[in-house]
Amino acid sequence: MKQSQTVWRQYGGYLLMLVIAAMVIVWGRSYRAAQLRENSQIDEATPTAAAFLTENSGASEVGAAAFPSTDITTFNLAELPILYDNSLSPNYNPRTYQGKLPEHQLITYTVKFRDTPGAIAEQFGLRTETLLGCNPELSKDSAKLGVDVVLIICPEDGVLHDVLPGETLESLSVKYGIPVERIIAYTPNNLEFPYRLYPGTQIFVPGAVRELFVWNPPPLPSGPSGQPLIVGTGTFVWPVGSRNISQGYWYGHQAIDVALSEGSAVYASDTGTVTYASWNIHCYGNLIVINHGNGYETFYAHLSGFNVVPGQIVYQGNLIGYSGNTGCSSGPHIHFEIRLNGVRQSPLWTGYLP
Repeated sequence: MKQSQTVWRQYGGYLLMLVIAAMVIVWGRSYRAAQLRENSQIDEATPTAAAFLTENSGASEVGAAAFPSTDITTFNLAELPILYDNSLSPNYNPRTYQGKLPEHQLITYTVKFRDTPGAIAEQFGLRTETLLGCNPELSKDSAKLGVDVVLIICPEDGVLHDVLPGETLESLSVKYGIPVERIIAYTPNNLEFPYRLYPGTQIFVPGAVRELFVWNPPPLPSGPSGQPLIVGTGTFVWPVGSRNISQGYWYGHQAIDVALSEGSAVYASDTGTVTYASWNIHCYGNLIVINHGNGYETFYAHLSGFNVVPGQIVYQGNLIGYSGNTGCSSGPHIHFEIRLNGVRQSPLWTGYLP
């Protein structure tokens, strides 16, 4: 008897723990079985997705009413943001995206004494307009080249455009009249989808021509009656004795340059009123402008000196100044242009210079 009590004391606790564990296992299995039976009943009562689609296959639209227990969020499409193009909208984040940048292979040329845009362009097999396209500072007048000025020479005809913030391929296409596809196809531009442009870089627009800057002189002063003080003859004479034309009339140089020694006399090509006789910051150098009161104006640029003042009336053939090499000039000459109602004319056309 004492031995049985000793065994119970020694092993009774373990036996009790085993009994409790067995009871927990039995209860857990019973609870799990009950849960499975309950879920099975729910599944039988709930239609499957396939059954739902089959049942509603004739409907044109599945609405929220079909799912009475489900919350459906709807969107107003008019309130969603719109991406207007594929170039700069939305703005790129350089930390997460950086496309390829243009890699242009450009060379330079240093202007020499008596160089002309036509001769430089011909040397590289380009149109003269391309010098303007690749050197925007010349868009004021490509003939106004200074000695030792360094020009960029593009590999083919077109415009080397400095990209500004907000510009896109579409806006460049509109600006220069060149299809977007042609700009993309120019390999050194390194354009890849989504065709982003990066401000501070340069995109080459093949076949494009840069727009010219045109400086306009002061208006003609009028008399008490509102009419010009004097009206020209409507005919023109050569402003200098030389006929050595160093630069003719073309898109980028809508005038003629006549080479002659510095200090040669310059004459009024027709009667009129001097509206400008001073230094001009737009590369003309010393410039005289005569308004002839009939829609015509004549320009005499790169002078070494003046013989008239603004407001002075001059007559055809009067001495007005002296030839020179001032402003953006690569040699002594006179830059002579004729304008009719603000539009530049070719001085050598029939009806102008004899």
